[in-house]
Amino acid sequence: MKTAEIKELQDNEIREKIAVEKASLAQMKMNHAVSPLENTSKIAEARKNIARLMTELRQRELNKQN
Repeated sequence: MKTAEIKELQDNEIREKIAVEKASLAQMKMNHAVSPLENTSKIAEARKNIARLMTELRQRELNKQN
């Protein structure tokens, strides 16, 4: 997910995406522990997407305060 796409989302949509990504990441980690994933870069991609979403949400919170 690109930053431009994230900026278009509403706050509640970002929170929903964070929850979905976290659940997906947990599932991928569990699957990888049982049997190796074909493409392990998906785990890193999910972590980066979560970080991007959380960063955008935090920036919006800080902008509302000022």
